[in-house]
Amino acid sequence: MQELLLHCRPGFESEAAAEMQELAGEQGIAGYAVTRDGAAVVRFVCPEQGDAGRLMRRLNFRELIFVRQWALGSWLDVPAEDRIAPILAACAQGPIASQLWLETADTNEGKALAALTKKLVRPLQTALTKTRFVRPAKTDAPRLHVLFESGERLFVGWSWADNAAAWPMGIPRLKFPREAPSRSTLKLEEAWHHFIPRDEWDSRLAPGMTAVDLGAAPGGWTWQLVNRHMKVTAVDNGPMARSLMDSGQVEHVQADGYLFKPKKPVQWMVCDIVDKPARSSALLARWLTRGWCREAIINFKLPMKQRYREVMQCLEHVQDALDAADIRAAIACKQLYTDREEVTCHVRVLHAGSYRVQ
Repeated sequence: MQELLLHCRPGFESEAAAEMQELAGEQGIAGYAVTRDGAAVVRFVCPEQGDAGRLMRRLNFRELIFVRQWALGSWLDVPAEDRIAPILAACAQGPIASQLWLETADTNEGKALAALTKKLVRPLQTALTKTRFVRPAKTDAPRLHVLFESGERLFVGWSWADNAAAWPMGIPRLKFPREAPSRSTLKLEEAWHHFIPRDEWDSRLAPGMTAVDLGAAPGGWTWQLVNRHMKVTAVDNGPMARSLMDSGQVEHVQADGYLFKPKKPVQWMVCDIVDKPARSSALLARWLTRGWCREAIINFKLPMKQRYREVMQCLEHVQDALDAADIRAAIACKQLYTDREEVTCHVRVLHAGSYRVQ
């Protein structure tokens, strides 16, 4: 029987399970989640034949919050002396793939399997190409996922590029820029990769745009904005990196980010302040409904319990505020790889009242 394999951040298995359970119920598809604390993967099983595939087709992966990557397939027990033959047999029951992704869970146990997957990747790729179960020329074909839970148990499944993460296990390979003042800079870069199509970067992250970075110090997120040649108002009582101030693109305002009001509207507001998620969602709603920005990226720091429900309440609060102000906007939320006890929310205003935002 096929099922869905869901990658998530270790420790957030119950959130990924709750999210999928709720979405399956909305689709009228029966299913249940199998979780283990700290496993970084969740099994979602649909007892009715074909329902797992139907659920995957009906859901928009980009709207999933706690699921980093997913695949549709089944589990295999394989002998240590010949792992490739059972994988080929499983591939014979599925679609032709365009490429092979060998994966593990994002855990210490998963990392311990790296030597095994490195050893297997070349002979497995050769066998799959020879049997034509993987055909690189078929660029519109799905990706083949082979996830090792152990040396003798693995998952064989498929995902489709137009409805899944662009990276194995949902982990982008971003390089930390040495010029950036903090590693938090990767959070904003990953958010742009996730929320903004790459062919729209030149228009939506354009040189000369104006931005406000709330809670900016020492400047990890401001660095990304400056690197896109934007003019940035960095709001924080703490000091900013001297290199950013020397760029001539940054104005440092020493103030509380929650109380700051811009002198005039800007294209972007970004915020990575550690505070209660309800306070951050109220901040986001205020910036959007008062027309202070056109797009925003903000992190919601999560409580220890009821994290999925807290996120949904934050998003509902923002949506209710937009509806009351007659503002149509696209709202998306994701727990990115670079996020820890938080999720990242992106909002783009599409239409406000009687005028359309450019």
